[in-house]
Amino acid sequence: MKKSYILGIIIIALAIGAMISSLSDSSTYADFSEAESNPGKEFHVVGTHAKEKESLYEPEKNPDLFTFYMNDNNGVERKVYLHKSKPQDFERSEQIVLIGKSVEGEFHASDILMKCPSKYNDGVPQATAQNQES
Repeated sequence: MKKSYILGIIIIALAIGAMISSLSDSSTYADFSEAESNPGKEFHVVGTHAKEKESLYEPEKNPDLFTFYMNDNNGVERKVYLHKSKPQDFERSEQIVLIGKSVEGEFHASDILMKCPSKYNDGVPQATAQNQES
């Protein structure tokens, strides 16, 4: 067998191994109940900020910790520890996606994605649309 064939087989085997390992490490969308039943596994949890509950961010004490409450899509509420600074316009967000793990009934998130309200309505800025209705 030629050396180039052996080298090609090794490269293909490494590529297949990399694909299999990336698939097994990828996180999935879930709710808080599923995340709690699989502690240590990373999930994407979709929900909304429980605005009636307290949010706490004290950058003087720990700039990389923001705590708040979130309701998942099934209405289950949990305390969330976001191990990052408080996102800008957090209170205005319509929907939140947390990336993290469940630890003893609390959710520890390493990242957050937020869907904020759009300033556009059918391609027309809201201020302009409101002025047209008047």
